[in-house]
Amino acid sequence: MLTIFKKGLMDPPKELNSPAAGSSSSDKKPKFPEEIISHFQQLHHQYSQSSSSSSSSSTSTAAALSIGFGNDVLLAYFPSKYQNSHQRRLLCGMDEMYCIFVGHLNNLSSLLKQYGLAKNTNEAMFVLESYRTLRDRGPYPADQVLKDLDGSFGFVIYDRNAASVFAALGADQRVKLYWGIAADGSAVISDSLDVIKTGCAKSFAPFPAGCMFHSDVGLMSFEHPKNKMKAMPRIDSEGVMCGANFKVDVSSKTNSMPRVGSEANWALPGP
Repeated sequence: MLTIFKKGLMDPPKELNSPAAGSSSSDKKPKFPEEIISHFQQLHHQYSQSSSSSSSSSTSTAAALSIGFGNDVLLAYFPSKYQNSHQRRLLCGMDEMYCIFVGHLNNLSSLLKQYGLAKNTNEAMFVLESYRTLRDRGPYPADQVLKDLDGSFGFVIYDRNAASVFAALGADQRVKLYWGIAADGSAVISDSLDVIKTGCAKSFAPFPAGCMFHSDVGLMSFEHPKNKMKAMPRIDSEGVMCGANFKVDVSSKTNSMPRVGSEANWALPGP
């Protein structure tokens, strides 16, 4: 899966941008969004050919799907043949909200009952419904809802009406997400390390497990919502400073105010 958000719509922590980004050799500079998209499509084509040649089945590989919103947003993915594993990918949209979900939820059935949703609701649809509930009514802080999700998962939501991005990654580390900075400053998120390394050069890092990012709040841990996040410098095998890793700072607490009513920012932790 691949998501690209124009600078200003999603602004990751500044430490994700490598100090070497402007001085890298020509073959290792960050690429522009259109180049990243092209590389993603090429990888999918290679994957499709490999799957077809190595399988005795006559079934064809599903085509890559994408949704674009001018030059501001791109959401793209290709369905996985592993429909019951942490590699499964889903894409859905409703009421100008769009979600790409990777993985699976073990407790989806009980969550659907809790939220009063239909039995045929998949994980991506559930995530959008729970996001809408949080956004519009804010009965619980987002960290509490995410901690109730049992499974291996990662997802990215684009809320077109609110012009915001919400991303999260489960704590069990079976699903991997990576994020980085493109040549024009756009934020890139993908479950493909190849796509991120090729597109963002040194300005990338693993998206931290057990964490969430929201355009209005930034990066925070939903497992430890009272603690701040801190950037950990990262140097690669070539001795070049890369985009930083982010970890929970156990010695530092946030100073968030208690949430009051539906007008409170739902992404912030409760009292």
